[in-house]
Amino acid sequence: MRDRDRFYKHVREEDKKIFSAISGELDRQQWGLEMIPSESYASRAVLEAMGSVLNNKYSEGYPKKRYYGGQKYADITEQIAIRRAKSLFKVTHANVQPYSGSPANFAALNAVCTPGDTIMGMDLRFGGHLTHGWKVSVTGKYFNSIQYTTDKNGFLNFDEIEKLAKKHKPKVIICGYTAYPRVIDFPRFAKISRRVGAYLLADIAHIAGLVAAGVHPSPVGHAEIITTTTHKTLRGPRAGMIMCNGNPSDPLKPVKNPTKKDLPTLIDRSIFPGLQGGPHMHTIAGIAVALKEASTKEFRDWAKQVVKNAQKLAEIFNTRGLRLSTGGTDNHLILMDVTPFKITGKEAEERLDRIGVTLNKNMIPYDPRPPFDPSGIRLGTPCVTIRGMKEKEMEILGNAIANTLESRKNIKKSAKIVKELCREFPLYKNL
Repeated sequence: MRDRDRFYKHVREEDKKIFSAISGELDRQQWGLEMIPSESYASRAVLEAMGSVLNNKYSEGYPKKRYYGGQKYADITEQIAIRRAKSLFKVTHANVQPYSGSPANFAALNAVCTPGDTIMGMDLRFGGHLTHGWKVSVTGKYFNSIQYTTDKNGFLNFDEIEKLAKKHKPKVIICGYTAYPRVIDFPRFAKISRRVGAYLLADIAHIAGLVAAGVHPSPVGHAEIITTTTHKTLRGPRAGMIMCNGNPSDPLKPVKNPTKKDLPTLIDRSIFPGLQGGPHMHTIAGIAVALKEASTKEFRDWAKQVVKNAQKLAEIFNTRGLRLSTGGTDNHLILMDVTPFKITGKEAEERLDRIGVTLNKNMIPYDPRPPFDPSGIRLGTPCVTIRGMKEKEMEILGNAIANTLESRKNIKKSAKIVKELCREFPLYKNL
């Protein structure tokens, strides 16, 4: 019996169709290269924790303050996750219950805003997120949303950001992005937000693992509220966290005339009972495992290599005539214009899928094309780095990608290169 059959033994026996789908997805991940920068591979330990009997337990409330009995091990699990988050990110308060990044962002805004308050975040078309106030998101409907952009080269336009902040006096300024390849200047954002009396919310979903590893500057001490997902570069379950400094009230009562010292209470009440019911304890167990892994030297070395690999790819793409937003990268992702090769982002995504490289089409700053067929693509290095690849492999892979974008005639040759890299650097060995 294969390890896969043992690992998924009961699914295989009970539901062959779902087992087939899981097995097919595992094959796809093992024999292709995942380069969507918001994706990573959770460890076997994280996957096992998520598949535990903690799934069965309802745990509305917070440790030692639950609405149901039988909470001994649920409390232990959540308290471990909280302690590890606080230690890793050097904060005094962490809420590990958000179901994902989007609920975390909405809960954070709901904690300090009322409907109609003004918030300010980056325009989705320039690298922001739906939950940063984009018009189709609930955050763009409940709140008066002001959107900032980048300059023509893709860099944050702080002159515009400061001008908009002074004009609109937002309650919250959001920094943190889905397609920004450079270091975020948290101190500069903090200076602007304090000048206008706004809370600064740092959404570090994409870079949380890099922050934890010390590869990217931390927003702690600059942003009053920090949100993140726990997958992406943290390599954990698909979930979220909200962090800040301070301590929640006990009991968790409504706050009259709140100030910044009340943030932990406001955030916890916004998550429960404000937005969610019972937390997903099996997921919180997976978060705890991932946070322990993120505290290791092995993880820190991986994060450093993620950036080195992205920078090597950027170097290759620049020499091959592709146009990179901001000219390069400081983190795990690259945003580039593929139209010099006379194709669109959609065509590039589809063509690269044929060689076994998965990434996503993406708008570039001031893109004249529509979002479902934009000028650019977005790719990242977390997954290939988890597999053990370094700069040498990035040179091979970068040229294979560029060759494929340059001509369909190169698809067959590039596909062989990708397959060989997958064979040399296996994922989930023996699974």
